[in-house]
Amino acid sequence: MLIRVGCRLQFSLTQPTPLIAILGVHHSRYGDLVKADDLSTTPSVPFTGYRDRFDNWCTRLVAPAGEFVLSTDGVFRDTGQPDPVAPAAHQHAVQDLPDETLVYLLGSRYCDTDLLSDEAWRRFGQTRPGWARVQAVCDFVHGHLEFGYHHARPTRTALQAMIEGHGVCRDFTHLAIALCRCLNFPARYCTGYLGEIGEPLPHPPGDFAAWMEVYIQGRWWVFDPRNNKPRIGRVLVARGRDAADVPLTQTFGLHVMTDFKVWTDKVGPETLSQERAK
Repeated sequence: MLIRVGCRLQFSLTQPTPLIAILGVHHSRYGDLVKADDLSTTPSVPFTGYRDRFDNWCTRLVAPAGEFVLSTDGVFRDTGQPDPVAPAAHQHAVQDLPDETLVYLLGSRYCDTDLLSDEAWRRFGQTRPGWARVQAVCDFVHGHLEFGYHHARPTRTALQAMIEGHGVCRDFTHLAIALCRCLNFPARYCTGYLGEIGEPLPHPPGDFAAWMEVYIQGRWWVFDPRNNKPRIGRVLVARGRDAADVPLTQTFGLHVMTDFKVWTDKVGPETLSQERAK
């Protein structure tokens, strides 16, 4: 399967404004690349790139005053298969976890594990350790929170989502991550593209998505408490402890976002021929 992914973000700025963007597809998908999703700007400005501490590719630039557009558009190969599952996967004892996973056991800006630990063990302490326990967390979060874009709030923590009972995909993910960490599962936040491939109509407008990866039986596995089922065509952009580590754009000055478009579309084999001819 070929998937075209991309975005167009338009800003109105009153003065030149430094900006960091994390918009390119994650380097773990470079082997699937058909057409690079290189970042472009309108008007054209110079920019530089660097890898952050979570190995995400970040772009630095100074956006000029006036209307400014960031955009990407790429084509990637995908297996066309749903997210893999392993219901028998076991949980590691904390002392057996690899060093690099331990940071994802700790509390973070939006995942307030210190306030949720008692609740996590009360609700899930009797479930079978391993995949079943993580799935029980996802089942709870999926059923407990009401999804709605009108519920979006950039400062909402996992505990606040638990109390308020609603949110957007990042809130579902933060709550599930926090509960998993309380239960001694390393869990990390993911942001990226997730279209409606294989899903019944009508399809909602395109948007970026949030999900989590949990370390079980020697590897990281995708769990999606918002949708709570394996999905097709998930394309990772960045990983971190929570959303604070992976903002799609971080501006250092006043701005207004005036337009926002995201696309994740299955395309035919003729697209591959067209891209090779360019």
